[in-house]
Amino acid sequence: MIAAAAVQKPKALRRGSRFAAIAPASPGKPDRVAAGQKELERLGFSVARQDHLQPDGYFASSAMERRSEFLKALSNSANDALIATRGGYGSVYLLEQDLPPSLPLKPLIGFSDLTTLQIYLWQKHRWAGFYGPMLAAGLDCGPGAPGGYHEPSFRSALTKTSGTSTIPLDGEALQPGSAEGTLLGGAMTLLEATIGTPWEIDTDGAILILEDRAMRPYQIDRVLMHLKHAEKLSGIRGIILGDFPECQTPVPGSPSVRDVCARILGPLNVPLVYGAPIGHTARSMLTLPLGVRARLDARGSGTLEILEPAVIE
Repeated sequence: MIAAAAVQKPKALRRGSRFAAIAPASPGKPDRVAAGQKELERLGFSVARQDHLQPDGYFASSAMERRSEFLKALSNSANDALIATRGGYGSVYLLEQDLPPSLPLKPLIGFSDLTTLQIYLWQKHRWAGFYGPMLAAGLDCGPGAPGGYHEPSFRSALTKTSGTSTIPLDGEALQPGSAEGTLLGGAMTLLEATIGTPWEIDTDGAILILEDRAMRPYQIDRVLMHLKHAEKLSGIRGIILGDFPECQTPVPGSPSVRDVCARILGPLNVPLVYGAPIGHTARSMLTLPLGVRARLDARGSGTLEILEPAVIE
């Protein structure tokens, strides 16, 4: 069972708080990164200037440079939070050696490939995390826009230090019900990839977030069956699924992603919401705090109540 009392929560952000941009995976397009920085500034934050790094193939820079950038951004006392430029692939290379046992606790915001770092920091350090937009993936398109982000949930996750908050999931309840648990998860292929590692995710007692993009329904089937056989679905309390863009059926009339999820996950008899705008989505992306207690209400389009803040005074 996940120990909620052990959660390490960073300090809340305030007007003027400084973000450090990091690129732990693939490089972001400069114009989109700049647009994301301007959006953070519009919100009242500042953004530290990112050192120019030379891309290395499909990586933003070498593994050593990316790891160094991440650790320097954490250790710099002028930085209040870290935000990724984009996902892609490569965060796992930062973990070729364990990160230092004592790390300055700061919010880390991102999705997609950032799932690897977020799960590592949860399993190894019990850090609360923030599954939400990045500079060149969400923030760049602005609030409420297609491909943009949901400003209320972003602000609430990073600044609210008391009370509860309710997030409309704008999805579809495939299995009705209500349940409480610890909110965990992320991009399903990255979550799956933790199995067998020293930071393998513990999902017992979790409300599990699963989302991804550009996968065929049979590939999602394969991941879900692996998670099932690895007993990652055995003790969960509920499931929130993304809307899985670019995941069309290969043959007309064959099972859709929704069909696959309903067939495999429905028999678990836990509250199940499909189609929430989380992570990879063409809609305005929600920001979900990870590692905190939450209540999933799978009725209608679904709601998620965050029962405790992810940040402290």
